[in-house]
Amino acid sequence: MAEQVIKRLIDDLDGDEAEETVSFAVDGVMYEIDLSAENARILRDRLSPFVERARRAGGVRHQPSRAVAGRRRSADIRAWAKASGIDVNERGRIPATVVEQYEQTH
Repeated sequence: MAEQVIKRLIDDLDGDEAEETVSFAVDGVMYEIDLSAENARILRDRLSPFVERARRAGGVRHQPSRAVAGRRRSADIRAWAKASGIDVNERGRIPATVVEQYEQTH
């Protein structure tokens, strides 16, 4: 029987369903926040006066980092493990045996 993992983004502001992850930086620190379309629009609207007058510090848009991709993969592995009845911690390193089992089934 095939298993299906459904991944949902939850808006970090109001707890509703989110449509996107918005990345931004302040004082050299990168941030990401999951937001609904409406909250993403509000964030962009409120930042627009600053963005319009700012200088770009880089020439290209940044793609999600490997760390972000790694966190997403870890979340997928944890969800799969829980659905498969495998005990894994909510945080921290995932045991290599669990990762191997995940890779064998995907």
